[in-house]
Amino acid sequence: MNKEKLLELFNKHMRIEITYPGSRVEQAESVVRQVSLSNERGFILFSKMNESTADAIIEEQITYFNNLKQSFEWKVFDYDQPLDLRERLRSRGFDIEEQEALMIMDLAEGDQLLNILLKPEIRRVTDVQGIWDIIKLEDDVWGVSHQALGERLVQDLHDDPANFFAYAAYVDGKVVSAAWMYLHEGTPFASLWGGSTLADFRKRGLYSSLLGIRARDAAEKGYQLLMVDASSMSEPILEKHGFHCLARSTPCMSPRY
Repeated sequence: MNKEKLLELFNKHMRIEITYPGSRVEQAESVVRQVSLSNERGFILFSKMNESTADAIIEEQITYFNNLKQSFEWKVFDYDQPLDLRERLRSRGFDIEEQEALMIMDLAEGDQLLNILLKPEIRRVTDVQGIWDIIKLEDDVWGVSHQALGERLVQDLHDDPANFFAYAAYVDGKVVSAAWMYLHEGTPFASLWGGSTLADFRKRGLYSSLLGIRARDAAEKGYQLLMVDASSMSEPILEKHGFHCLARSTPCMSPRY
């Protein structure tokens, strides 16, 4: 599948039409908003602007979310217009985070990953305690609290167990590596998240096994495309397993309301 077709599918299914758990989608004239129904932040995943309209639309969105007393993330892709959108957001007080690579794999071309030998430490996590074991791992790896993430994953496990898949690598009863996946019904996409590993357990094939088991489960459920927002550390590993960089995106966090 060529890049132009993949981008068309990605924009349609994952930026415009998608509704995330715990959110409502609002398709305004110039943006698509994901408004949180709880205390989580909102998102703008898609916008349609040009150089003459961008500044006014940015102000409209800041005012809109401020009135809701809700912070939000504006996800800017490198092909979004105007091309200086990220810098316009920066000048308006947004915090600009590290750029991510949008990595896509067509499972029709994924024999290498689908047939990878899985490490025996990998297990599917299906209970709340398992989710909090994963969150402890995240806290240990990154040195910050992931309480809000844990609450979201527990909610997703409860609300939509058919489309939320979590996995962990256990050594002596302890989670040493973990990842999760969402199947997006009505689309060809499964999105992959996480992939953290304790330092002492890296370079043992656990990350690759977590990719492999998610690819197999997605394929078994009839999904064709895997997508990952990859860090600079993960990008070369994903490339090695057959993923291709489709675009680059930057999370831009709104100024405080």
